[in-house]
Amino acid sequence: MNPLRSLLRSAALLVALTAISFPAAASTKIQRVVSPGGIEAWFVQDATVPLIAMQFAFAGGSSQDPADKPGVASLTANTLDEGAGDLDSKAYHGRLERRAIQLSFSATRDYLRGSLRMLKENRDEAFDLMRLALTSPRFDSEPLERVRTQVLSGLRRESTNPGSIAGVKFWATAYEGHPYAQPSNGTLESVPRIEAADLRDYVRRVLAKDQLKIAVVGDVDAATVGKLLDQTFGALPAKAALTPVPDVAFVKPPKKVFVPLDVPQTTILFGGPSIARSDKDFMAAYIINHILGGGSLSSRLYHEVREKRGLVYSVSEQLVWMSHSSMFYGSTATRTDKTNETIDTINAELKRMAETGPTQQELDAAKSYLKGAQMLALDSSTKIAGALVQYQLDNLGIDYLERRSAIIDAVTLDDAKRVAKRIWSDGVLSVSVGRQPVATTAPVAPAPAKN
Repeated sequence: MNPLRSLLRSAALLVALTAISFPAAASTKIQRVVSPGGIEAWFVQDATVPLIAMQFAFAGGSSQDPADKPGVASLTANTLDEGAGDLDSKAYHGRLERRAIQLSFSATRDYLRGSLRMLKENRDEAFDLMRLALTSPRFDSEPLERVRTQVLSGLRRESTNPGSIAGVKFWATAYEGHPYAQPSNGTLESVPRIEAADLRDYVRRVLAKDQLKIAVVGDVDAATVGKLLDQTFGALPAKAALTPVPDVAFVKPPKKVFVPLDVPQTTILFGGPSIARSDKDFMAAYIINHILGGGSLSSRLYHEVREKRGLVYSVSEQLVWMSHSSMFYGSTATRTDKTNETIDTINAELKRMAETGPTQQELDAAKSYLKGAQMLALDSSTKIAGALVQYQLDNLGIDYLERRSAIIDAVTLDDAKRVAKRIWSDGVLSVSVGRQPVATTAPVAPAPAKN
């Protein structure tokens, strides 16, 4: 068959399969597979479509960057697939493209993560290419400089983007002196100084079997998964050599930071300390956060800040949990002359939640939404694999999906009120980027409690 025609056929089939919904996560059977070499993965077998997806994560992330070279983890992730073993960058990508294999790496503050997706017929080649990327990346000069140029171009754009500026300042203020304060993608000063030797050292220290979590979903059997795990990850070191990262508390609020930038609209980030994913009160906090600003049009922040006062187009808030800290984190944007009023309104609404908690009606509606939304979100093999990896990282247990609805239902109104006071009583760290805001004449009074 003509090679180009074969490539187009495979690519078209993969695109078509992407549109097919995966069976509901609630009905999947999650198995624990341990390879002959002792490598563990969570596995869901499904032959609905001839597709296999794998997600995995190594502990480490950008918190393992040298203090004077932020950006090493990110640059490593961006160049792991730029040639490996006997294949230079062009040859490596050529093999990926011929078989329509999707392979990518990314770095968060705590993890270096990977994603692999392929048609069943290309399984062996896909896993072998990933093995090469993990065990013998080349970091050749040409692709490294090409990727570095792309990263620097992105950083230059971000240096004038109010949202990016606010994000860098927010993390630097919230976690001053800690690895979390460093920009994950590096800086315009640090990225040019990162060498191939830094990337090799990162791979040597971070990519190891004892810090690895894996999930596989798709048209393959458990015995074959075990063999693939050994073939792909078996040659990695047994133990990582991670630099210890201390636990750290979010800076004590309230605190207000302003960064001047001549733009027509002011970007605002806000947040404060939260609780760990392992905390017994986490689900109560998760439900309350949804009521406050979980992205829905019925959230309290959306109602008070946008619908009632017309200060912003949108506003949202989420819980963020990491290996060494946790926080609630929100964002919005407004006119310069409304900056202080917007921040005051957000603070007032958080204070009201801390003082009175949610209503029973709000609690019941949030529970119903969160139970349904989780199942609807897991509608593809890749999404299910990603969720299973996250459940492992969070130590939730292989039966978490089965237990999740009961955990949500167990949260009482008294729990919600107690946890609301625990988290949202102290105000926020706010970072505003824009023109100098005009002071408000009077603070915004909390809205009366809803019955």
